[in-house]
Amino acid sequence: MTRIAIPEDSLFGLANLPYGVFSAPGTSPRVGVRVADRVVDLTVLDDVFAAPTLNPFMAQGHMRWVEVREQIMDLVSGDVPDTAVHPIDTVTMHMPFEVADYVDFYASEHHASNLGRLFRPGSEPLMPNWKHLPVGYHGRAGTVVPSGTDIVRPTGQRKGEDAPTFGESRRLDIEAEVGFVVGTGSPLGTPVSTDGFAERVFGVVLVNDWSARDIQAWEYVPLGPFLGKSFATSVSPWVVPLLALEAARVATPPQDPEPLPYLREKKPWGLDLSLEVTWNGQVVSRPPYREMYWSPAQMLAHMTVNGASSRTGDLFASGTISGPDKDQRGAFIELTWGGKEPVEVNGEPRTFLEDGDEVAITATAPGPSGTRIGFGDVQGRVLPAR
Repeated sequence: MTRIAIPEDSLFGLANLPYGVFSAPGTSPRVGVRVADRVVDLTVLDDVFAAPTLNPFMAQGHMRWVEVREQIMDLVSGDVPDTAVHPIDTVTMHMPFEVADYVDFYASEHHASNLGRLFRPGSEPLMPNWKHLPVGYHGRAGTVVPSGTDIVRPTGQRKGEDAPTFGESRRLDIEAEVGFVVGTGSPLGTPVSTDGFAERVFGVVLVNDWSARDIQAWEYVPLGPFLGKSFATSVSPWVVPLLALEAARVATPPQDPEPLPYLREKKPWGLDLSLEVTWNGQVVSRPPYREMYWSPAQMLAHMTVNGASSRTGDLFASGTISGPDKDQRGAFIELTWGGKEPVEVNGEPRTFLEDGDEVAITATAPGPSGTRIGFGDVQGRVLPAR
């Protein structure tokens, strides 16, 4: 039997207990929980964790999530069977859940205002609808990939002087985001209220929604993002349970005008998450999630208010997270102001991503009694176009 030592400053202590899908030498992918620098195989608790995704467990519902969390705390606080404990550096992490649908929002006022100033100089930075609803679009579930997956530079049409040109993206970008994983869905024709958020959403991941800005700029009017966004979206391997984030819950920024009744919250679901973006190993930005104008509960309510169904494994992301300061911008198009203000990365002036570049996004949040909890990271490296 093994007793897991948990350092007091561990980001993966009993207050966190994130879920992931892993395989160890000689084992098939299954669900585990991270405790300090160990991964515990949860098949010792229930056969539902023998699945290669979290979906079967998530579908069991909120009461079961609460019950199992208590069982995990009891398990890892005592002696754990030796065969169920694996050092984190000996396992391979996989996609933690099967993505049913993917929706990306545009919920940061700072980000939306910055892009408005970049794309529509001399006009109001926000469109007239922006403070009345969480703007979003439907993405492509099939190209959501786990952290560590290499990203092939996309190709497509780009705006030319007289006619569009075709070729590889020259303005490849990232978007530092937070994603929310639906555990139990809602039937067609049944909207989810803001009060229903915590019953429906299982957990939180980090998201990098890679973006080809030159392809996006040519194609997105009048219908919105398509090929400029759909080639790859990376997610972190650990799903932090929403149950672990009560201490991180904060109010959203003041919303003026007051949202319509279906978007109002008795207690807003803002979250005090601190992100960090590294570019080739250098920290270039620290986006603060607490600055997000629209909460994830409002996003889910808006996503379903027209009667759209939701399903186990649905992923909806916040959109780029940006704060009021330059070093808090969560996309390189903002950070370099459309490429006009390069940032120094390892001594070189840089604007957009080059082949071979690596980007990692990490995050932490407050836990109980002054502790902090971690989300791990979401990483990706850019490969040349094919």
